[in-house]
Amino acid sequence: MKRLFALAIGLLLAQVLAAGMAAAQADGIQPVLQAHKDTITKSSRKTIGPAIDAIAASGVVQAKDVLEAWVAKDMWLRKSDGLFFRGEKVEGKTYRLFDFDSGGAVGVFPKSELKQLKPNSGVRALIATALVRFQLNAADAGKRHDALTSIARDPDAAHLEPLRASIAGEPDAELKATKERLERLLTIRFDADEAARLAAIGAMSGDLGVDVRAALNPLVVTTRNAAKELPEGANIAAQLSPGQDGFSRQDSYALLVAVGLALAPPTAGEIRNALNDNISGGRVGGVPVAQLSDPDARLVAYDALAASGLVLARIRDQQIDDILAAHVFFDLYADPSPTVTKAASQALDEISLKVGLNQTLDLTLDALSLASIYFLAAIGLAITFGVMGVINMAHGEFIMMGAYTGYVVQQVIPDHTVSIIVAIPLAFAVTFAAGVAMERLVIRWLYARPLETLLATFGISIALQQLAKNIFGTQARPLTAPGWLDGAWVLNDVVSISYIRIAIFVLALIFLTLFLYIMKRTRLGLETRAVTQNPKMAASMGINPDKVNMLTFGLGSGIAGIAGVAIGLFAKVTSELGSDYIVQSFMTVVVGGVGNIWGTLAGAAMIGFLQKGIEWMNPSNTLAAQTYMIVFIIIFIQFRPRGIIALKGRAAGD
Repeated sequence: MKRLFALAIGLLLAQVLAAGMAAAQADGIQPVLQAHKDTITKSSRKTIGPAIDAIAASGVVQAKDVLEAWVAKDMWLRKSDGLFFRGEKVEGKTYRLFDFDSGGAVGVFPKSELKQLKPNSGVRALIATALVRFQLNAADAGKRHDALTSIARDPDAAHLEPLRASIAGEPDAELKATKERLERLLTIRFDADEAARLAAIGAMSGDLGVDVRAALNPLVVTTRNAAKELPEGANIAAQLSPGQDGFSRQDSYALLVAVGLALAPPTAGEIRNALNDNISGGRVGGVPVAQLSDPDARLVAYDALAASGLVLARIRDQQIDDILAAHVFFDLYADPSPTVTKAASQALDEISLKVGLNQTLDLTLDALSLASIYFLAAIGLAITFGVMGVINMAHGEFIMMGAYTGYVVQQVIPDHTVSIIVAIPLAFAVTFAAGVAMERLVIRWLYARPLETLLATFGISIALQQLAKNIFGTQARPLTAPGWLDGAWVLNDVVSISYIRIAIFVLALIFLTLFLYIMKRTRLGLETRAVTQNPKMAASMGINPDKVNMLTFGLGSGIAGIAGVAIGLFAKVTSELGSDYIVQSFMTVVVGGVGNIWGTLAGAAMIGFLQKGIEWMNPSNTLAAQTYMIVFIIIFIQFRPRGIIALKGRAAGD
């Protein structure tokens, strides 16, 4: 019987509520506005809340239109009957009014017969909050997304309930997930139910999102305070003792002054002004004015004035100690719940650990990316310098030539994907030909003369830079990556790496494989290794050393050109592009081990990780990072002059 009675009562209440809603819909929004007419016309932030809540909770479909017109200052009161309308300016000082309930025009009226409602910024903020519940359930998914973005940008406790109510009916799966996440974040900060807050903190614990840390950090913020005794029920983070743990006596007394529990001691300026105001007969407090240049004499004079009751007495050290002893000092959590702050602290500790691990992973990916760039820039030099022993200071200019080749191709072929596909073999062909020409005209006459080779190639480097300036100018030229390389691979809010860097890493692996294949599986590689180890014996076996040297130098130069196309996708293409990588290329080859491709790979990895590690420790000064890296490498070479992976056998002795 009791259950049947309760069910009947519930049905009756539902019918009453439904009838009330139906009546409200039938009467429209105007009765609601009239019921709060005085509050709406005064439009005060302190008193307007009930009126806004009544409009938003009325259940009338026109409530949204009223709030939007109000916040846009388009709501007008007709003085003759006190009714509210939406108004549009016609011409001059006349306005056309539209009925909120029917939406139809009711006529054109002069401004003198109307009163415009102009809510201030505080009232508009309250109206905007009330509009959220309508925007969260709007038919347009874009409006719902905009509402969520607005809430995330400026969260407020008033957003929590409308957000919760909108989750169940959200048809878009992605928006629903966003709403659920945002609801948990608002619950953490604003929910009155402690159990709900703890559950939300537990659900978000370990999440690396910046928004999670933004929600948790305010819960563990502390403010320093002082009182006669510790306040009961307060969420105290720590109790402090003056003179300990970095909390000096001066700081503690200044805190008492700031909270109004102690008098501020007179400043030097106040003492000086007091002495000037009390000069009498050439003396102040019995001290001649001529002696007041001495700080101790000024204090004596001031104390005499204080003893006469003319100024406030200075506070002595013993008095300060007594005042400090009579008070307690403590850090107070902003959130009143100890359980919540403890859970928030634990969650932040867990997040900090994960952030640290992910930052290490991110730094590792950056270092691998930089190492692949250095390897790509140095692999050609590993052939010309590491295998042939030619110190080619113009190697960077072959990289620059490759980048400019890619730029020229893009001027002819606007499709960026096709242009890059065309530019890579064309850059190889251009720089291969330039390398062959350089070897035939200059290098072939300077073998086994390293100093002359260095000077000659350095001069060629300067000449090629100037030639590039004459042709392309000094402005940086764009080499645009294909659209499918835009953006980055994002693992979370901490770890990401651009698709261009990934492509360069893959390209470096391809060239490593290609180089190994050429040197180990082709006739050119066999002849190159033979000429490198013993040119006379190779010549006696029918190998033409001049031809092998020419092709080998051209191969190294061509690979440098391809590296230039890859580097130009993310670096500025200028005549100085090559000079930015020549030093790192030489260091990569020398540190890894001259004449060994695996050494070049190891050297690139070492330099890439070293540079990123130094930059991480000193992020504000990249020049210092470069300097420290060079110093480290100089020291390293002192202990391993042959590099990380040294050649063995006859070649090592040459």
